[in-house]
Amino acid sequence: MLGITGYLTTGARRMACLAGIRQSFAQAEQLLTELARWELDDETIRRLCHAEAARARAHREERTTAAAFRAAPGDAEVQIDAGKVNTSEGWRDVKAAVFARRQRGEPACAAQWDERKLPTPGVRSVIAAVEDAAAFGHRCQAEARRLDWNDPSELNVLADGAEWIWNLSRRHFPGAAEVLDIYHGVEHLADGSRQIFGEGTSETTLFTDKGRTRLLADGYAGVVEWAGEIAARLPTNGDGAALGRVLNYFAGHRQRLPYALRLCRGQSIGSGLVEGTIKQLLNRRMKQTGARWKLEHVGPFVELGALVDDPQWHAYWQ
Repeated sequence: MLGITGYLTTGARRMACLAGIRQSFAQAEQLLTELARWELDDETIRRLCHAEAARARAHREERTTAAAFRAAPGDAEVQIDAGKVNTSEGWRDVKAAVFARRQRGEPACAAQWDERKLPTPGVRSVIAAVEDAAAFGHRCQAEARRLDWNDPSELNVLADGAEWIWNLSRRHFPGAAEVLDIYHGVEHLADGSRQIFGEGTSETTLFTDKGRTRLLADGYAGVVEWAGEIAARLPTNGDGAALGRVLNYFAGHRQRLPYALRLCRGQSIGSGLVEGTIKQLLNRRMKQTGARWKLEHVGPFVELGALVDDPQWHAYWQ
């Protein structure tokens, strides 16, 4: 790292990393030339970003995040998801988890679910890696311990319907409150409605809206009622089997649908924190045309990129 940073101040390294995280390394070179008249080529910026990302991961234990988590009020959330990135070994899954403390918002009912404004998490920490679910589970457990989250029953695990996530949760966070991301749940209802009533029909819109309301208000029991109403109006050319698939899906998640209670308590019902991380750092930054990443660089780069939007970014450079 000294070979890269020996002629750069801390402030210069910080600016170069910020540019390399937000833009492609070639675009970062152009940006720094225009703004600061620097002669810092894209390869140097790339090496600098990866070196800084490796350093940030290596010194994770020394960061003040754990103390901030202990002091922060609110519910403890763990949101988990995965995306894909093109690596030197082909397209690979990148698993990511966001640990956050979030204060509760105002109570809301099912009809207000998409209008309420939840408080922004006071603190958060992101981990990411290209590895199998078992290894990532141990990584998640280690991060929880680093943050002094030693009682799984106090945690809220929010995610989509991927089975590997719930297996991870049961193994490493037994007793945690598990919540199926509401948007994924609603999408399954919408898919079922489309397969039964057709794309873009008034019935599809009607029953998607009805299904969402019942899911939010009554969880699995509401979905069963919704399915019964559809069954009574099933068109002759509709895919009746789709209704069974929707019911089977929600039956497997029936304990993860406490939306009405969480809305009443002002708690989150979606996994937007981790999905935003995937969208910003993987889909927009790391999937740019022609980009290929070494496996060992992917996880640390995602973690450093997530640090940019966190108050810990400033503390890190101190």
